[in-house]
Amino acid sequence: MKALTKEAAEIARGMGLMAVPEYRTADGTRIDLAILSDGKKLLAIEFENSYKWIRQRLLYNIVKASRAGFSELWVVYPFQVPPLGWINEYALELGVELKILEPEEFREKIRSVRAQ
Repeated sequence: MKALTKEAAEIARGMGLMAVPEYRTADGTRIDLAILSDGKKLLAIEFENSYKWIRQRLLYNIVKASRAGFSELWVVYPFQVPPLGWINEYALELGVELKILEPEEFREKIRSVRAQ
């Protein structure tokens, strides 16, 4: 996942965006990769490489992104996504759009990020 983080950061920087690996939030948590544009928080990205406790990990990531002021969260996850039920609704209640992407899908999608 470190190679994927580095690759995504380089792509974002190449598009004129700021990519901050291990972004520290005001409350002391860490987001794996944050994409910013002129100080505006565009995208929080988390890399999950374990299938254990994935629903709980997703909830934690959603809360971190929300509290840090990100409205979009991508979770890169190489396994089959279990049914999420109310987790997507909870993310939307917190104002966070959640997308779960496989690594290859993430590589394609990161190239489409634009300053808003």
